[in-house]
Amino acid sequence: MPSVDHASRPTASSLRSFLEIPYDELEELNLEAKRQRIERVDADTVREARTRYLTDEKRIKAVTVCFTDLEGRMHMLDYDKKFLLGSADNLTFDGSSIRGFSAQQESDLRLGIDWSAFYWLPSDVFGPGKVLVFGEVLERDGSPYSADLRGRLKAFTGELFAKDKLVCHVAHEIEGFLFRGRDAERHYHEARHFEFISTGGYYHALPGDSLRQFIDRSAEAQRAMGFENEKDHPEVAPSQFEMNFKYADAVIAADQVQLYKLLARQVASQLDMTASFLPKPMTGVNGNGMHTNLSVSKKGVNLFHDKKGKDGLSKSGWDFIGRVLAAAPDICLALNASVNAYRRLDPHFEAPNQIKASAIDRGSMVRIPLGNERSARVEVRSVAPDANPYMSVYTILRTGLEGPKGKAEEGKVARYLPDNILDAIRLFKGSALTEQLFGASVRDRFAELKQASADRCPRALGTQVKAGEVQFHHEVTNQYLWSQF
Repeated sequence: MPSVDHASRPTASSLRSFLEIPYDELEELNLEAKRQRIERVDADTVREARTRYLTDEKRIKAVTVCFTDLEGRMHMLDYDKKFLLGSADNLTFDGSSIRGFSAQQESDLRLGIDWSAFYWLPSDVFGPGKVLVFGEVLERDGSPYSADLRGRLKAFTGELFAKDKLVCHVAHEIEGFLFRGRDAERHYHEARHFEFISTGGYYHALPGDSLRQFIDRSAEAQRAMGFENEKDHPEVAPSQFEMNFKYADAVIAADQVQLYKLLARQVASQLDMTASFLPKPMTGVNGNGMHTNLSVSKKGVNLFHDKKGKDGLSKSGWDFIGRVLAAAPDICLALNASVNAYRRLDPHFEAPNQIKASAIDRGSMVRIPLGNERSARVEVRSVAPDANPYMSVYTILRTGLEGPKGKAEEGKVARYLPDNILDAIRLFKGSALTEQLFGASVRDRFAELKQASADRCPRALGTQVKAGEVQFHHEVTNQYLWSQF
């Protein structure tokens, strides 16, 4: 038998030549794509450029198309590149498999491609040879699907620009916890606790410790994807982190929330840890928030700024706050969509549960940060990091611009936000405003999903985190578990 020269056999790596782009080049590509979105480059021009690129770049094997369901979970489908290029106008999926989407008898939905929302990916996080693009969920006839809140937000902000040249800017401050071990949330019902990776606290992480390594790697990936990071640091609670990036148009900002959490979870998993965005995974320490900063501009002028106005805010800025505060109980569920979120609204830990506005009091639902003509904004602090970012941004913007008028006298406490999800569901379902925002069908469907989660948890929160509020959390559990009910 002839001998075989094993040394000459090709290795798996030598058989593949998939695309891998250095981080500095990734950042340039993604910032250019972001600029085109901000400048509203013609959609057909962008589509032609992207499809031409995919056709010419032989090292790309697949395109990840992602969309977000009603509760805020991000779904990803990898399409073979050649198939996608030939079928981009005829992509379908089973909507009945997505909680809160189609019923079984009306299951087929279409998936459009938002070619402007195109990202080149860090290959060490996503794998080589892939790019990512956001999808648009459509009805069978190609019209927008009512439960796709990304589509709602995109349509609303598009109408504002078309009518009055208004641009809505949003920046999120998203906090999370880093716990030891992979899938720590999924195993919570067994372990009954989370294990901190660091107890250093605010700013006090050594350069080489596990929390700092995680933050560094996650922030590097975010910068490569065009987030334009501004500061990254440990937060007040043990093992807590926050990575901040530049404000952007509303839809871009909400897309970045989904990518932020995806990147954080993947990087943590690679380090044998878990990045958790439960609002209050542990009692006795500060919870996680997703402070949402908003402003509106017209032809480059910030309409919320007035140097002579109270706290540097214009009348239109205070009117925006007044409408949000007036509607606060009705829209609370859209901003705090889980059983666990109501643990965070605890006044002992800087909880933003007071329905008032303040420049200094961090217990206020709305804060007016220090700002100038460029940075003047409204900060809604009562948004949980597990909220659907498209729903929360859409809700705040449309309520602040079109909702019933209300008063926003600084420092006055009229009432508090609901302290449990059952009250929030009741107020949400009985509100004429939420029916106006979402339509009765989508509003009631969302409320039913939240009621189902509440029914699987003890009615009283108590002082200890219960396994049910983790196990049945919409960002933690899976459809296999839900099908057991």
